[in-house]
Amino acid sequence: MSAMGGLPGSEMVLGTGVEGWWLVGSEEDSAGHVVAGPFPDRAEAGWSAAALADGEAVRPVYGSRRPDGSLRRRPSPQEWAWLAHLTEQLDRVPDEWSPLLSEEDPLTTLLVEVTAAISEAGLPLHDATGGDGALGGACLTPTPDLDGVVVAWRQHDRMSVDQVHGAAADAAVQQAMNRALSEVLAARGFEPAAWGAAVVVRQGG
Repeated sequence: MSAMGGLPGSEMVLGTGVEGWWLVGSEEDSAGHVVAGPFPDRAEAGWSAAALADGEAVRPVYGSRRPDGSLRRRPSPQEWAWLAHLTEQLDRVPDEWSPLLSEEDPLTTLLVEVTAAISEAGLPLHDATGGDGALGGACLTPTPDLDGVVVAWRQHDRMSVDQVHGAAADAAVQQAMNRALSEVLAARGFEPAAWGAAVVVRQGG
């Protein structure tokens, strides 16, 4: 894989320690060989990948270039932002469940994975104890007796408490949202099972 210069937005840096988005060869090694970069963002690196004249497959990766031309991977700003968002969502899990969980508990890992799947779908967790509790969201209940996490949707207070559109609409929307949660989790590789009006995602399922 030859180093390429002159790509749109690219300034090939031969030194080390510069973090940014780089184009690396798509070989299956852990780092990959730097082809061009750094780029200011992932989108520009992706556009520049299409400009490679030799047709060799490359992919954008965030990190810093080593002296031997390979890339030392680093978390990108987008990854840090995602981790901060995921942490904020996990903080919405009610404190009453904290005694049931530990960092080593597989149920904790499952809770994080389910939260990530729901958040990546663009759905928020319900903030039961925060100022946004009335807005609704996905409710996650770690349940050791079930060896899993119960997942259900909570609608905005206007629907679930005030029932401004009536009980029939409340029930229909609730069913639709619980079904949507189940479909999202199934699409992400989980095996949600019906649990009353909610679903449960079990470890290993």
